[in-house]
Amino acid sequence: MTAFPTATAPPTATPRQIRWLLRLHRPAVYTWTVLVVGLAAALVWLSGPLTDAAAAAWHQYDTDPACQGPAPCAYDQDAILRYKDVYRYTTLAVLALPFLVAAWSGAALTGREMETGTARLAWTQGTSPLRWLAARLAVPAGLVTAGTVPLVWLHHLAWSAGRGRIDSAENWYDLTTFYAGGPLTVALALAGLVTGALLGLVLGRSLAALCGSVLATAALWTAVHLTLPHLWPTVTGTFGRGRFTYYPGIKTGEGIITPDGTRTPASSCASDAVPACQALNDRRHATGFYVDYHPYAHYWPLHLVGAAAVLALTAVLTVVAFRLLLRRTTGRRPARAHAPQAAV
Repeated sequence: MTAFPTATAPPTATPRQIRWLLRLHRPAVYTWTVLVVGLAAALVWLSGPLTDAAAAAWHQYDTDPACQGPAPCAYDQDAILRYKDVYRYTTLAVLALPFLVAAWSGAALTGREMETGTARLAWTQGTSPLRWLAARLAVPAGLVTAGTVPLVWLHHLAWSAGRGRIDSAENWYDLTTFYAGGPLTVALALAGLVTGALLGLVLGRSLAALCGSVLATAALWTAVHLTLPHLWPTVTGTFGRGRFTYYPGIKTGEGIITPDGTRTPASSCASDAVPACQALNDRRHATGFYVDYHPYAHYWPLHLVGAAAVLALTAVLTVVAFRLLLRRTTGRRPARAHAPQAAV
């Protein structure tokens, strides 16, 4: 059998490999560029003319006395609906980026080359397996980062432009709005890239790697969503019986306060909103209520700590991918792979 060259230095992508990789995946590069530019243009349009028109329509609706009664009144309802539609579609498009990256990475970046034997052919023609994988991770990672960073920034600007001006604008803690406007989505896209590449190496089938990458990215996103509120200290708000205070933010817990000051979690009737809850809270001997939540001031800390955790996992998966490839091509552990090994 043919020996695969192994590198004694840390694997890095050479300019020749970068040029060849860009040529090989030229359709994907063009598609990614068109997607990023088009979505960026839509977000700029959203944060400017669309937001101004919708804000003017809401101002007209709120200040015109004729609009406060049951009779119809004249205001630019189309501008409000247009803003809502563009905001919804651009938000979903930004959130879809990690899944698109993962699907392409698993299917085309490594899975197809393992399936067709193109990877092994490259390894026998002067390109070590580690340099081959380094090029396939470094170049797409740069393109993914260069595309997703401005998009999430533009999305946050578009949301900020309508905050306090458009009555129907989404709250910052809305599920889609929260993730689409911060660096956590960038980290998830990079995690999807590495996950897809790893599954392509493991499965060796493009279709299987594509499906597995999308499912793994969805599972990772679900795990992040469930654990993220607990990665940063919450703020506690309290209010007494017979009153209700709304604390806007990401709620992590709520309950009643007993006469001795103990806070007891409650899955229902954490306020005296209805008579039935008042009677139940009387039996509980509740003196007040509490809410544990994350206010808007925690927006960036949550994003940053979540992105750091996802990037740490991405680094671990990257190491796993290199170790797996090295063991497959040399039959030895990475620590012993200092000299070329020939398969017998």
